[in-house]
Amino acid sequence: MSDISASASTLAVVPTAPKQATLLQCMLSGAMAGTAVDTALFPLDTLKTRLQSKAGFAASGGFRGVYSGLTSAVIGSAPGASMFFVTYEGLKKTLTTVLPDPQYAPVVHMMSASGGEIAACFVRVPTEVIKQRMQTKQFQTTSAAVKSVIHNEGILGFYRGYFSTVAREIPFTCIQFPLYEYMKKTYAHATQRKQVDPWEAAICGSIAGGIAAGITTPLDVIKTRLMLSQRNATVGAAGAPNAAYYSGIIPTFKRILAEEGPRALFSGIGPRVMWISIGGSIFLGVYEKAKVALADRD
Repeated sequence: MSDISASASTLAVVPTAPKQATLLQCMLSGAMAGTAVDTALFPLDTLKTRLQSKAGFAASGGFRGVYSGLTSAVIGSAPGASMFFVTYEGLKKTLTTVLPDPQYAPVVHMMSASGGEIAACFVRVPTEVIKQRMQTKQFQTTSAAVKSVIHNEGILGFYRGYFSTVAREIPFTCIQFPLYEYMKKTYAHATQRKQVDPWEAAICGSIAGGIAAGITTPLDVIKTRLMLSQRNATVGAAGAPNAAYYSGIIPTFKRILAEEGPRALFSGIGPRVMWISIGGSIFLGVYEKAKVALADRD
């Protein structure tokens, strides 16, 4: 949407301030963005998870059934993304008031994104646990995976890997969002506009997401190992052996290094960077487009 409008009463072209989306509009925009990206790029996420599995790529399903776990992902996409953006935009608005100096903008974006991820993970992690166990063929159906978690691990089993997910997401967002906001601001300034168009925001999101994804891959591997492991070492519903049990971020990190070497910490980096680069463009592009469209309706 152009931020320049022609005045009906003068020949001058005057800049107008872009409309600010409400928290409800941010929530709806985030829901649409999250569902769009998780559905479109699910096969890449599956390949990444299987590459990071202790059982190995082939034993975890290889290229077969790349949509296993899609139902769980879709269920968690909209509420998780909504939770993130409502928290992110709300904190950003509050912190900008507290720290109005532009030099603190990166700090504001880091703190806002971190708060958004902590909130979103309460919704995202349970669906992520089910999704990843189905992606690696431990279970054939969502209901079987859910019943297994409840029976063997209790309700807290749905939050296996919560802290490792947060430990991954905070560094990720502290890289991605300040870079994303900086690129948008710099480009808008260079083109003498108040804000970038949604497609331009999509490109900024793609670049920022790809860089952050590559750097934080080791944390993603640790998170995947924790989520895939179960306390019982029985055979999964699909007949494939479950991954060995992992416990704790630091112990898992040390164990991967000792048993598989440093290269294992970067397993799946290709699909992860590709997934998040493309996903970043869809996610943030759809978010910005939806936010502008909803704001323009008012």
